[in-house]
Amino acid sequence: VLQQKETIMNQKETIRELTAKLGRCESQSVLEQPGEGKGRKGFSKNTMGDLSRPAAAETLSQLGQTLQSLKTRLENLEQFSRMNSSSQTNNLKDILQNKIDDLEKQVLSRVNSLEEGKLSPRNESEERGKIESTLTSLHQRISHLANGQKDNRPPDRFQLTFPLRTNYMYAKVKKSLPEMYAFSICMWIKSSASPGMGTPFSYAVPGQANELVLIEWGNNPMEILINDKVAKLPFAINDGKWHHICVTWTTRDGVWEAYQDGTQTGNGENLAPYHPIKPQGVLVLGQEQDTLGGGFDATQAFVGELAHFNVWDRKLSPGEVYGLATCSSKALAGNVIAWAEANIDIYGGATKWTFEACRQLN
Repeated sequence: VLQQKETIMNQKETIRELTAKLGRCESQSVLEQPGEGKGRKGFSKNTMGDLSRPAAAETLSQLGQTLQSLKTRLENLEQFSRMNSSSQTNNLKDILQNKIDDLEKQVLSRVNSLEEGKLSPRNESEERGKIESTLTSLHQRISHLANGQKDNRPPDRFQLTFPLRTNYMYAKVKKSLPEMYAFSICMWIKSSASPGMGTPFSYAVPGQANELVLIEWGNNPMEILINDKVAKLPFAINDGKWHHICVTWTTRDGVWEAYQDGTQTGNGENLAPYHPIKPQGVLVLGQEQDTLGGGFDATQAFVGELAHFNVWDRKLSPGEVYGLATCSSKALAGNVIAWAEANIDIYGGATKWTFEACRQLN
C-alpha cells in the first residue's frame, strides 16, 4: 500500500510539472503573437509574419517532449498494473486517465493555435502529425488499461469523444455503404457546442462529396443532405445532454422522418426522390468531407460525444425507434453498419471511452 501511495504521489508531481511546462509554452506563444485589435482572425492570417517560426517550432518541440513524458509515465503504470490488481491501482489509473485527458485538450489547443498562426507549414505540420499520432496511440493504451480484460466488455459499449473543433480529429467506418433505396440512421449524441455542433457524420462517394451528410453549421438548424439536396431537421439537442436521434428515408417520393428521444418530431418528402444512395464511398464520423475521405474544414467539425451509430437499409417503424431510444427492447443493431469497436478507426486525438446508453436514462 505504501508503494502504491508513493507511486501516486510521483504521478501527481509529474502532472504538475507537465502542466507548468504547458503554461510556459502558452505564455511564450502569446508573447510571439502580433498585437490585438484586428478581431478574431487578426493573427490567423498573419500576413505580416510577426509570429516567430523558431518560437512556434520550439513550442511544438516542447509539446512533443511533454507527450513523451506522458508515454513514459503510462509505461510505468502498465508495469505497475501487471504486478498489482488492487482497487488502489484502479484509482491510480483513473487519476492518470483524467489528468492526461485534460492535458491532451491543452496540447491540442496549443497545436491548433500554432497551426492557425504559422507561416511555413512543412516542419511544424510534420511535428503536429507526430503529436497527433502519439495522442492516438496514448489513448488506445489508456483504454486498454482502463478496460482490463477487454474480452469481457460487449463490443458496442463505447463512445467517441471529439473535444475540440479541428480539421484532423475524426473516426472512419471501415466499410462502405451499399446501394440503398431506403435507410434508417440512429445514434446517441451529446453536445453543447455553439454555434452549431458540426457534422456528426458524412458519407462521400466519387463525384459527390455530399452523398449523405448530417450537419449543424453556424446558426442554421440541423440538416440532412442527400445527393446535395437538403431537408431541415427539427432537432433541439445541443444542451449538453445525451439524446437519441434517428432519421429515416425512402427514395420513393423522397419521404423522410426525424425522431428525437423516441418521438417523431418532423417529416417531409421530395428529398432527393428516386435517387439511390450510391455504394463504394467513405463514411466519416466527426467531419464534413469536401473530397473523398478528406478536405475537412474545422468550422464544420463535430464537437461532442457520439455513440451507437447504426445504419439500416430499411425504414424502421416508430415502435422500433422508440425501443432504441428507451432501451425497452432487445438491442437492435444496424444490418448495414453496426456499432462495434472493430468497425471503427479513430484519428487525430479523438478518444474512445466506455459508454452504456441505457445508464443515461436513469
